[in-house]
Amino acid sequence: MWQGGAYEKAVNTLRGIYDDYPSFTLAPDALFQSAEILNMNLHRYQESLLAYLLVLKDYPEHNLQERSLRQVANIYKYRMMDYSDAIVAYQKLLDRGAEGRDRLIYEVADAYFKLNNFEQARIEFEALSAEEPDSTLADEARYRTGVCLNLEGKYKEAEGLLRKLIKEGPDSTFGIEARFALAETLEQMERLRESRRILEELQGRYPNEEALEQKLEQVNDRISKKKRAI
Repeated sequence: MWQGGAYEKAVNTLRGIYDDYPSFTLAPDALFQSAEILNMNLHRYQESLLAYLLVLKDYPEHNLQERSLRQVANIYKYRMMDYSDAIVAYQKLLDRGAEGRDRLIYEVADAYFKLNNFEQARIEFEALSAEEPDSTLADEARYRTGVCLNLEGKYKEAEGLLRKLIKEGPDSTFGIEARFALAETLEQMERLRESRRILEELQGRYPNEEALEQKLEQVNDRISKKKRAI
C-alpha cells in the first residue's frame, strides 16, 4: 500500500496492528512506519508527532527510540516552530549519546537563537566550536557566536571575534559573512565610516546584494545626518 501510494490505507492498516496487537513483535515497527507516512507522505505533522511520541512512551527499550526522538525534535523545530519543546527533545538525544553530536548542539543553539535568547544561543555555539573543533559546523558556530555577541550588546567582544574569523579565512563563506556582521557591529559602536568602508569592500562579493545595499544606504544616511547635526 505504501509503495503503491495508498498512504491512507497504509496508515490505517499499520495503526490497526498497533491498536489491536500492541504486544506483537512488529507493533512498534508498525506504529513507527505509520508515523513516517503521516510525516513524509501525508504531511500531517501533528498526527505523526503523536505517533512518534507513542513509540517513545510504549516501547522504551526498542531500537526505534532514537529515530523517533529525532523525528519528534525535527517536527517541533521545523514544522511546528515550537522551539522550546524542540530544545528538550534535542537535549534528550544529546543525553543519550546519539550520533551527530555537533549537529544536535547546533540545533539547540539555533532554537535558542530563534527564541531570541541570544545569551544561551551564544553559550551553545561556543560549546559546539570548543567541543567539536573539527566539525563542519565549527566555523558557522564561531560566526554565529559573533552575531549573538552583537545582539547582546557586547560589541567589543563581537568585534574581536569577527576580526579573528576574517583574518583566518578572509575569502571563506563565513569570512565574508563575518565582514558584514562586523560592519553592523561597528555601526552600533558609531564607527560609521569604518562600517561603510567594509560594506563598500563587500560589493560584488556578498551573496545578498539587496541586504548589502540596504545596509550601505542606512549607514550613509546616518553619516549624512551626523554631518548635518555638526
